This record gives sequence, C-alpha cells and structure tokens, in this order.
Amino acid sequence: MASRKTNGASGFSSHQPGAPGNASALARAVSLHLEGKPKEALRELNAAVERGESSPEIHSARGFLQFELELFEEAAKSYQRLLELQPQHPTAPFNLAVCLEKLGRWDEAALHFRKALTATPDKEDARLGLGVCLLHQRQPEAALGEFERYLARKPEDETAMFGLAVAMQLLGRYPEATALYERILERNPNSEDSLANLVTIGLATKNHDQVRQYAERLLAVRPFSQTALEGLATCAFSSGEYDAAARYCAKLVEATPDHFERWYNLGVAYQKLGKLEQAAQAYSEAVRVRPDAHQAYVNLGIVRQELGDWKSAREAYERALQYAPEHAEVWFNLAGVLERLGAAGEAEKYYARLVEQRPDWPDAWFRLGFLRLEKGLHLGAADAFQQCLKLRDEWPEARFNLAIAYWRGGDHDRARDTFQEILRRQPDSLDAMRGLASLAIEAGDQKAALELQAKLIDMGERSPELFYNTGLLLQKSGQFEDAVRLYREALSERPNFAEALLNLGHALKALGRQDEARFYWREALEAKPDLAQGYFDRT
Repeated sequence: MASRKTNGASGFSSHQPGAPGNASALARAVSLHLEGKPKEALRELNAAVERGESSPEIHSARGFLQFELELFEEAAKSYQRLLELQPQHPTAPFNLAVCLEKLGRWDEAALHFRKALTATPDKEDARLGLGVCLLHQRQPEAALGEFERYLARKPEDETAMFGLAVAMQLLGRYPEATALYERILERNPNSEDSLANLVTIGLATKNHDQVRQYAERLLAVRPFSQTALEGLATCAFSSGEYDAAARYCAKLVEATPDHFERWYNLGVAYQKLGKLEQAAQAYSEAVRVRPDAHQAYVNLGIVRQELGDWKSAREAYERALQYAPEHAEVWFNLAGVLERLGAAGEAEKYYARLVEQRPDWPDAWFRLGFLRLEKGLHLGAADAFQQCLKLRDEWPEARFNLAIAYWRGGDHDRARDTFQEILRRQPDSLDAMRGLASLAIEAGDQKAALELQAKLIDMGERSPELFYNTGLLLQKSGQFEDAVRLYREALSERPNFAEALLNLGHALKALGRQDEARFYWREALEAKPDLAQGYFDRT
C-alpha cells in the first residue's frame, strides 16, 4: 500500500548574534549562500566548528545547508547538537523531524514532530509529518486523527487526503477510503498510488468491476500485460515518452529475458532518459543474447563513454568494428576514448584515417589539430585548424588554436594576425588579448603589452597573473607607483602570491619606502622560502 512523505525544513531562525567569531563565520556563510554557493557556505561553517566555535546559530545554519544539499544524516546531527545547546530552540525539533523522516527513521521522526507540536500546536506541517510517520509505524487509527485535524484546517491538501485514505484503508473502512481516492483522482487522474490502492480495495472486497476499472487506468501508467506493454512501448517510443517506454520494456524483459529486441529497446529508452548505468546493463544483455549485434555494441560504447568508463567503452567500440570495420562514427568515438586512456598516438591515427575518408568532418579535424599541437607538430596542427575554419568559418576555438599553433611554431606574424582577426570578429575576446599581450612581451614591445593588459583589466579581467605581469612592465618602465598599485591588486586576488609580494617590496624600495619594502620581502619569504636567495642578493 502506497503512502507519501512531507517535504522541506525551515530556514535560518532569527537569534541574537553569538561571539564575534561565530558572527563572522555566519556572515560569510550567508554571503556565500546568497551568491548561490551552498557548499562553500557549509565549508565555512564546518571550519568554524573545527575551530571550536559551537553556538546554536552555527549548528542551526549548518543544519539548514546540509538539508538543502540533501545531506540528511549530517543535518540531523546538526539539529540534534543544536537541541543539546538550546533545548527550547523554536524550529530545531521540526527540522530534525523532517531530516529523520527523509532517512526513514519513523519512530524518531514522530517523536520530534510531537515535540514541535507541543511547542507550537498550530504548526500544521508537523501534524502532517506525524501522520505520515504513524502510517509507517502501522498506527493507522492515530494517523487518521492527525490527518483529520490537518484537513480541518486545509481541506484540499492532497497529501493529507491521501494519508487519510490510507489510514481508513488500513482500518478496513473501504467505502470512505474509496471516496477519498476518487476525489484525488478527480484532480490527478494519473495518481498511480491512488489507482493501486483502489485496485487493492477492490481485491479485498472482491469487487471485480472496481479492479478492472482501475487496473485498466493503471495500465496507462504502470505495466502489467505483455500484449499491452508491447503496444504501449511502441507508442511511447513514437511519441518520445521514454520514461513510459522504459517501464514497459523492463516488464517485458522480465517476462522474456532472452529476447534481443526487447533488451535493446530497453537500453534505448534508458539512454534517452539519461539513465546510463541501466542502459549499459540492458545493452550488455542484448549482446549476450545476440553477440554479433553491431549497433548494440555501438550504443554500449556510447553509454560507457558518457559514464567515463573508458576501458569498457573501448572494448565495446572495438567489438563493433569487428562487425562493421568502416563505421566512421565509431572511429571518431573510439579515438575520443583512446585520448582519455592516454593513447594519443592511436587516437591520432583514427582521426587521420577519418578525415582522409570524411574530409568534411570538422570535429575530427579539430581533435587531430589538438593532438598535433600537444605533440609539438605545429605545422600539422595549423593545417588541421585551417581545415576546421574552411568548414566552419565562425569557430572561435579553432581560430584561437590556429594562433597558438603559429605562435609555438615561431611564426609570430601569423599568430599576431590571427589573434587580431579574432578580436575583429569578437572584440571582447580576452584570450586573444592575452595572446597579443604575450607576443608583445616576447617582442620587447612594453608599450603595446601595457596597452593590451590595461584593456584586459578595463574589461573586468581579475586574474592575479594579469595584475602581476602588468606591474612588472610598469616597474621595468620606472612607473613604480602604478606598479605598486597593480601588485596590490594581484595580492587582493591571491594574498600569498610570493612573487607579487617580492616585487612589491622592490617597487616600494625604489620609491624610498624601505620599511614597507622589508615587510613585504619577509611576507614573500614566508610564502615561498625558495625566494630567500634572491631576497638576500637584492637587499
């Protein structure tokens, strides 16, 4: 017999601030949470607890974040600790009860829902949760009372209505339960639980008309018959209802475990749904039944590849090629898997073979160019990226990699022209600006490099490396005040940036600010002791 659960826990409670450390940790956590970073916020609070900061506010906030991240066991512990620190906390009993309910710990959840109701008798969510727990504890009469009290306040709540129907069904009050399930079905015709429970009541009362009526309706959402399932599976595939198709096919293979087409179709349904482990299992069964099934091996390889199981994906693709050795799509997929396995040489051969037979395949040219670039074959890489751009002129990544290939191959003029072409097409390309700035630095053109780096900063680039490199250029050109400002910007992004600390000291020394310079040199040495020799040499 089906039942339902309640959802959700309360948010942060309002309390007086704790110790300054707690307040700071909470403030940082709240700020991170407002930025959409709940995991980082939780880490902030965990660090506070590890430092020995243990206040009700800290544990309440931890519980909230852990629940939001579905870490229900950890959330329950946080709320338990909160109650140890503050037994009369207004929201902790309810929040703890919801966590315990999520964990299926019905006895404990019921206990804390009762505590929440004792503290706040009109907290209806706690009453609903208690009713659900009582059903799981097989106390239908007590559950019935809680659901009735809840429905007196919220008569249209479907969850409570369903719970009341289940309680009545367990008590043998079938007409009343039936009436409630039918009310639910009026609003939600595909309520599988209601349909299933109405079938159960029909069986218990030997009301075969009722069983037939609701079993036929249930057949639309839950599989029972092979004949019906086969037709429904075909319709579901045709209409793109892959969830339904998977349900039907799963039932079909239970009845016919040596039927290739049904296993294969189940794999397709799971694959369309993104249920990749189940898809892989289904395709494995399909090739067990028919070992020469080329397409099943291809699909198995795709699923394994998406799961990151590179070794198994390779095996599947290689088996597929045994039966269809000229399958270009399999070459491409296998090459990608070989890259992941570190077999770049083998992957390159497949890509080269592929573009020889299919020169209009841009992605294959791109991967070939990338592998050649990684091997230092700059001329070959440039050729591959040029082919990419012939096939797809608007391809920023291919054009950028072409510039890199020219640059690493020593053709700085063509690299510069290509970066500039990227900027013509995409004026806000930070990558192209970085490339041009680096080329300018290599050419000793400090003025051009500074202009480009200033543009990057104006466009919002905030990397510490950019600030540091710009500071170096300013320092070399004698602009020490500006260099100091840029080094400080770098340190605001990365406080322990040893090289920035060291050169900040040198710039300050040039400005006659010896005490400050020594301070930053000491900071640099603490951050990176390897700089010690340079420090002593230059001071």
